[in-house]
Amino acid sequence: MSEMKTTDSAEEKKYIAMRKRKAFRESLLYRLMRVFPIQKKKIAVTTFEGRTGFCDNPRYIVEELHRRDPSLEFVWLMNDPDPAQFPGYVTVVKNTLINRAYHLSTSRIWIDNYRKPLGTLKRRGTVYFQTWHGSVAIKALGLHRGEAHSKIAHMVSSNDSDMTDHSLIDSDWGREIFRDGLLYYGDFLKTGTPRMDILMTGRDEQRRYIRERFGIPADSRIVIYCPTYREKGEKTERVVYNEPFSLDFNRLLDDLTKRFGGEWYLMVRLHPQMAVQLKEFPLEAKPDRLIDVSRERDMNEILSGTDAVITDISSTGTDASCAGIPVFLYIDDVRSLKKERGSFYWIFPDRSGDPIVSDLRYTPGFKAELPFFHAGTNDELEKLILSFDEEDYKKRVDRFYDSMGLLCDGHSSERAADEIEKYL
Repeated sequence: MSEMKTTDSAEEKKYIAMRKRKAFRESLLYRLMRVFPIQKKKIAVTTFEGRTGFCDNPRYIVEELHRRDPSLEFVWLMNDPDPAQFPGYVTVVKNTLINRAYHLSTSRIWIDNYRKPLGTLKRRGTVYFQTWHGSVAIKALGLHRGEAHSKIAHMVSSNDSDMTDHSLIDSDWGREIFRDGLLYYGDFLKTGTPRMDILMTGRDEQRRYIRERFGIPADSRIVIYCPTYREKGEKTERVVYNEPFSLDFNRLLDDLTKRFGGEWYLMVRLHPQMAVQLKEFPLEAKPDRLIDVSRERDMNEILSGTDAVITDISSTGTDASCAGIPVFLYIDDVRSLKKERGSFYWIFPDRSGDPIVSDLRYTPGFKAELPFFHAGTNDELEKLILSFDEEDYKKRVDRFYDSMGLLCDGHSSERAADEIEKYL
């Protein structure tokens, strides 16, 4: 399942040659920067290739490290620096080549949740912690995508994995997936997912904060819709794009009120890859009680204040289930999405409401079922919501976590910080 069968076109070969030349030129700058010493308390951080700021797993690790040792120096590389969203103890630097080369070359620790650019060189004495940016995935990763995984993506993945010293995981399942999927055969640290800590320890506070932040009643309920992005053209440059949304938002709010009671508000959030391209959620007309949170810095900070989740193939569903939040998958394009992504780690049944089971071709040691179901139409989604059973959901979540060997106890950031401190 991990064999790449990509036929190079003339255009792709030309593009790859160009990227190799560029990577070589950039690597020379990293070598030049080695004249500067490594600063033993300096930590360089990046999220989503510099597209986003203080968020995801790196954020929660940095907060814990600073709490333990305020003398640590944190440098955060960001394409469009926005110091206002960062605490004062983090230095925000524009993610240019020269800044990247200098700060990465002089840092003792790297923390990243994505891939480093080709041409990046890690010097001896620097330790790279790769956190990744998802928990249990639905969509196939890396080499598991087969022909949908391009040669350039393979090169970037392989280069990053070769530099990685420690990869953080939250499950036994993750260890099996990351080896071949992400081309990583190094050291795994089962710390849990740091960004999930707030879901286990901060929900009451976040529920109050989110309602005050957006000016909605304290006793209101919130559903968040967070679809992932679509992409194409990965044989050369990746193109991330959006599609019209078929989800009936007003009907969704009515159904949630019927099933759970209360006054519901809808938050919508684009994936970070899309949010940086669009100023707001792309809707022709905004329904009442809709709040766009695509530009908010941290997904799990918002997620921990919600009461239900609608997503598609995002690992947000796993995050939410950790806290017992009801999750419903709405995917109106399963076949085309699977073709685009290359494959899924889970087998989606033809009928909504039937179990979504693990694909044993990828994980022969993990026979499991997702704790939530999928809908392909608004009618099917309505049926799933109105028939939702809390006790049955809790049992399915417990079985899921047991079968996957998932660790989610609110102390993941502490364990990650423990590992990093060994090098400080």
